[in-house]
Amino acid sequence: MSAISIIGSGGMAAAIGGLAAKAGHNVEVMSRDVTKARALAEQVGAGATTGTFGAAVGDIVILAVPYSAVLDVVKQYGEKLAGKLIVDITNPIKSDFTGFLTPEDSFGAQEIAKVAPANATIVKAFNTQNAQVLAAGPIGGHPLDVFIAGDDSQAKARVSAFIDSLGLRPMDTGRLIMARTLEHACRLWLGLMTHSIKHTNFSIRVSLLG
Repeated sequence: MSAISIIGSGGMAAAIGGLAAKAGHNVEVMSRDVTKARALAEQVGAGATTGTFGAAVGDIVILAVPYSAVLDVVKQYGEKLAGKLIVDITNPIKSDFTGFLTPEDSFGAQEIAKVAPANATIVKAFNTQNAQVLAAGPIGGHPLDVFIAGDDSQAKARVSAFIDSLGLRPMDTGRLIMARTLEHACRLWLGLMTHSIKHTNFSIRVSLLG
């Protein structure tokens, strides 16, 4: 089992942390708001602990904060993220869903890679899942799909194994450049939620035919 450090205390931190603890991973929650971090660690249970924001982290670091804050968070951690496997779950989408917060020639995961230590490894994952749906688990007996992207095959294998241990289905989409497409997929999810489905209780998944 892995040592999982989750930076953040919102819905996605709770969903991933809960699944990870249930699967037997050592979960550590970190947040600028210590009270929220402690409350989330208690909610997660199964021995989950509260870490010090900006301090040392575990084997796998999950960035479960809004994109608007994530670059500052990564800068604050600095060299404590050196050599770590960083899982970026953020979506740099404007609050009105009309576009992205990143430069036109870039994407969220790439901007994170620019400010992270050079020897940290970035893998995009979980960004197309809704927190409530993720926490609820399989739909109709089918595991939820978690799309991933990254340049390091060994890092993706580790993230895939972690996702599989949570009862989810990892779906490798290719190199880190595909994170741009995954961020657009989240915008697609938001468009469906707003204009067609009208609620958040759904998931984007792959159906194999035949």
